[in-house]
Amino acid sequence: MNGKFQFFTDTAALCLYDLAALKHRVEDTPDWWSIAEDELIEVNAGNCLFLNLGEDGQYEVTWSLDDAGKELENAQVYHLRVPSGNVYLGAAEDVTGGELEPDESCGGVLLQMKPGNYACAVTKKDNQISITIKPSLQSENSLNDLIRI
Repeated sequence: MNGKFQFFTDTAALCLYDLAALKHRVEDTPDWWSIAEDELIEVNAGNCLFLNLGEDGQYEVTWSLDDAGKELENAQVYHLRVPSGNVYLGAAEDVTGGELEPDESCGGVLLQMKPGNYACAVTKKDNQISITIKPSLQSENSLNDLIRI
């Protein structure tokens, strides 16, 4: 399964996560993730990937749920826990928080995936982002800094 969509961000970030993995953030402030320490805790736990893009604007995302062995040259790979299979990929300003969760009215897409762990290979060239998501044994990351693509 694969697709493509465009989105606009005024927080210069794209996020990818299973809604169940961030349920504990529903009642947190809407911009809880703007605190670098909080963002890094969730990314390293595999609860969410915040892909910092460097600037606000319009982006096109090509995504693929493909386990056929396709590798992306020069891709950065991050790991993600998917406990429920209900996964949001879209502008980070729509991330769970402020008693809200993303839905069909938000930019981005809601993906239905098998619960499990995934490796996410990410590349960016100009305003084009490519994400290939494959099953993985690993669910956590061990980053010292925020993801910047």
